[in-house]
Amino acid sequence: MSRLVDVTPFGARLQLKRPTETGRLLLLTMAMPRQLRCFDHVEDQYRVWSLVRNLRTLNPATHKGALIEIGVAFVGKRPPASFLKDPATRYDIANLQAGMWTLQEESAEVLSEIDETDKRKESRHTIPTEVTIEVFGGERESPEIENTVTENISRSGAAVMTALNLERGRFVKLSTRDGFEVMAVVRRRIVGLDGIARLHLQFIGSEWPL
Repeated sequence: MSRLVDVTPFGARLQLKRPTETGRLLLLTMAMPRQLRCFDHVEDQYRVWSLVRNLRTLNPATHKGALIEIGVAFVGKRPPASFLKDPATRYDIANLQAGMWTLQEESAEVLSEIDETDKRKESRHTIPTEVTIEVFGGERESPEIENTVTENISRSGAAVMTALNLERGRFVKLSTRDGFEVMAVVRRRIVGLDGIARLHLQFIGSEWPL
């Protein structure tokens, strides 16, 4: 449950107590004024699929537990078929038709292991840092927590040794002993030649202070 910060016929802004990322689809259900709707004008609730376009992190202590504030674009009554196959699919805006934004799939951004052919915009540094991973789950679920170490890290992402079996698209919180915290999304999980699994993470809303 949340409250709208502002709303137009084309999108809205709201705060959430759980993480998401830009490019993700969310289904919003709200008592939206009928003059602002593009469909379902006689329904009590307006159910509209929405694309996360921008995001900023919040301090939960001063925002009633909210972790993030997001801006979304309304994209229609039904999600694309690719979303039904993989809810972690990310999208971008294509154009505006009949008052609703249309979508196109975002090109996949896959994090690879560091080698001489790595084409990332930012260099990964081989810095072993002790971190705690906390996995975001359902409201009634006890969070999974793991103490581990980074294999490499940049301002925008990291590879972390893990015993957790997390699929692409799951959200976690990384924290250090000195109190730094950052939200992240799992881009992939691979098992190295040494038999140890790594989570390749992309940070959300903030950067790592190298």
